[in-house]
Amino acid sequence: MKHVIIGNGPAGVIAAETLRKLDAKAEIVLVGDESEPPYSRMAIPYLLMGNIAEQGTHLRKDQKHFFRLNIRLVNARVEKVDPAAKSVKLANGDALSYDRLLIATGSHPVQPPVPGMDLPGVHTCWTLADARQIIAKTKPGARVVQMGAGFIGCIIMEALAARGVKLTVVEMGDRMVPRMMNATAGGMIRQWVERKGVRVHVSTRVEAITQANGALSAKLSSGESLPADLIISATGVRPNIAFLKGSGVNTKDGVLVDDQLQTSVPGIYAAGDVTESIGLISGLPQLNAVQPNAADQARVAAANMAGKLSPFQGSLAINVLDTLGLISTSFGQWWGESKADGGDSAELLDAEKFRYLSLQFSEDVLIGATSLGWSDHVGALRGLIQGRVRLGAWKGRLLADPTQFMAAYLGAAQGTA
Repeated sequence: MKHVIIGNGPAGVIAAETLRKLDAKAEIVLVGDESEPPYSRMAIPYLLMGNIAEQGTHLRKDQKHFFRLNIRLVNARVEKVDPAAKSVKLANGDALSYDRLLIATGSHPVQPPVPGMDLPGVHTCWTLADARQIIAKTKPGARVVQMGAGFIGCIIMEALAARGVKLTVVEMGDRMVPRMMNATAGGMIRQWVERKGVRVHVSTRVEAITQANGALSAKLSSGESLPADLIISATGVRPNIAFLKGSGVNTKDGVLVDDQLQTSVPGIYAAGDVTESIGLISGLPQLNAVQPNAADQARVAAANMAGKLSPFQGSLAINVLDTLGLISTSFGQWWGESKADGGDSAELLDAEKFRYLSLQFSEDVLIGATSLGWSDHVGALRGLIQGRVRLGAWKGRLLADPTQFMAAYLGAAQGTA
């Protein structure tokens, strides 16, 4: 059996390792299109901070790890998948045959249609090559404008602030991390960030970037212009699916899969950020580009590729963010459900101490949660949501006091109280 995996990020690596555990004799090929060892994009901010060296971003620190597992690494870009021939065409002219194929190609940064995005000094922060250029240009006191304050943007922002730059963040949404936090939590994160010396614009977009005498300038929709030595675009990502055109693999926003993470083409599977799988709460296809989902999907897809039938229970939004020392989380359907559909909620706010809890229910099941300034036992919120635990009388207690979520987890999920 020959398995080809397109994409050597976390999903691809975990899938390859899982396949090797399940089949000692299978041929496994792991394809990546960057001239780097398999690495984690989520480690790049720690590289920018100076907490790790480049090797610290590598997913497996032992240089002989894949050799020992007899996993062949191929450095090439995939141009086309031909299911009829069970072949993958590479940009260098080579082709790889397969019995089972896994698409784990992740995402790519979205470039907004802003004049001047191609100017020198305007960068994404997505690859190690990007990181090297940003490190060279972010000396203490450098003027940096960052476009985007989503989840990835906030992680990048933390790294830039640690480098001592003069940072301004421009977010087109009405709050920071709008796809992770509700209005209350997103507004509190903005207040916290501004107290730490980062200037933030919301409900604002960069309309044009110009350059004169080596200096950049970002023109905002508010009419203000921001001088900059460096502009970073962190305005979101999209799944890498263009190479699947004509393959017969059904896609929407990402690659559509069934509960075994198999695509519309038998023998072709998908895992990770590229995958549009059934949501645990909604029951509808959705993208959840977070590493815990990528790891879970990689293991399930690999098991099914190896013939060990294993269903995927559904993807779940799992967001944990440290923004300049303020911990925030959101799990599941954090925006809640309408009362007409059985929705209910509980909220606790201490604005002065930057502490906030929001619990969202569907009947007596917790379906979503948001927390700010809480770090103890927040995993219990995920446990209640992911386990779809019937709370019974515990729901009333949580409506009265949302801080009792750990006791509710022990009582309702574990039966210990």
